[in-house]
Amino acid sequence: MANKLLIIEDDSHTSGELSRYYRQKGWLVSVADGVAEARRLLDKEFNPHVILADLGLPDGSILDHFEDIHADTDHSEWVFAFESNSRTNIDRIDELAYEFIEKPINQSRLDVMLKRALRASLTARRLANYSNSDSQLYHFDAYIGHSEAVSDLKDMLKRLMDVPISTMIITGETGTGKGLTARIIHNNGLRKDGPLVELNCAALPKELMESHLFGHESGAFTGAKGRHRGLIEQADGGTLFLDEIGDMDLDLQAKLLKAIEDKRIRRLGGEREISVDVQIIAATGIDLEQASRDNRFRDDLYHRLSVFCITLPPLRERKNDLVELVPRIIAEFNSKANRRVEVVPDQVWDQLLAYDWPGNIRELRNVVERCVLLSSDEIFPSKWLQLTDNDSQEANVSTVGIPTDSIVIPLDGSMALDEMDSHIIQNALELNDFNITETARVLGTTRETLRYRVQKYGLNTSA
Repeated sequence: MANKLLIIEDDSHTSGELSRYYRQKGWLVSVADGVAEARRLLDKEFNPHVILADLGLPDGSILDHFEDIHADTDHSEWVFAFESNSRTNIDRIDELAYEFIEKPINQSRLDVMLKRALRASLTARRLANYSNSDSQLYHFDAYIGHSEAVSDLKDMLKRLMDVPISTMIITGETGTGKGLTARIIHNNGLRKDGPLVELNCAALPKELMESHLFGHESGAFTGAKGRHRGLIEQADGGTLFLDEIGDMDLDLQAKLLKAIEDKRIRRLGGEREISVDVQIIAATGIDLEQASRDNRFRDDLYHRLSVFCITLPPLRERKNDLVELVPRIIAEFNSKANRRVEVVPDQVWDQLLAYDWPGNIRELRNVVERCVLLSSDEIFPSKWLQLTDNDSQEANVSTVGIPTDSIVIPLDGSMALDEMDSHIIQNALELNDFNITETARVLGTTRETLRYRVQKYGLNTSA
């Protein structure tokens, strides 16, 4: 949908030049030569995002009719233009307008003003829309954005809607929305009437993972007091979403592959096989193809899972989507925390757009949540953003009074959980002269677990 601009200007030469210029830039432009014509256009339900208005009109001043005209618009932002030698109430203009500019108009300066005013209008409209919307939680539009990368992703998801998917892989950096994408695929696909069962493969040790996946019979192992239907069995007729599939034990990967190929499982301690019809969606933040070459992931399971592969774009490659994401997240936390944040200042947008978001959407949500919860009025507070460039992060961390055998981690949202994990392990290895046994002891884990984490993150194991 085109961005709408209303130009209120009685000088036909000026209005003609401006309208041609902004139409070439993709705006949908309407022109009014006075107050009456502007009222007529707005009565026709033309609701512009931005109104560029000259104050010196032949049938009256915009300032005298502002309240009535403004009532006919919905979240339109005003930019006033006036002659530098005219008698103008600057305080009144500053109160009513988003921006104002003196004539003759500096075109590049006006471009910046209209761009910012458009962003403010879109933010206000989306906040109002999200606050009052009860749209489907996992519709395709739940993956917010209209950048080229997101548009391509949504097109692919829609193509998969009527496809009988047996297995697929969703890849992407931490925080890019792999879980959301899996839910969108399930809730809009052929198996939407079946169950969606989820398991984080990094959350459980191998022994518990096997029982969770395949189930067990009573007495199958110590503590197995009754029969338990595994998650694969529970997902029969629907979808099993395996998050962090790269963390699954190699032996368990072999059993999963057999279950996918045979469409049959056997509970631990069971004597018979059970038929299952399950769609498998696996998600990972690591390169499974490289992991299979490094013998950290079974090559045959990788090829069986990768019938379809979807890669989610990181937020730094689609920063234009922040204009949609930020209002949506603000509205969510306004509702949850009974706040009333409605205005995002330009200096906040400048910081949000300049930052690279290493933690992606998850980090963005954390930052916005903090700012909304700590807000005191309708203005989004910039003081709580606390965004730090990654390159200068270490330089900004004070080490005064910190023992040399300590590990410092920033808690300002700039590091995701996996990044903290790898940072701790790498520093612990260096502090213990890369001795795996001693490092495992210090970290309170086993050598096998530590070796796996070292391989997962590609860490250095020698000086």
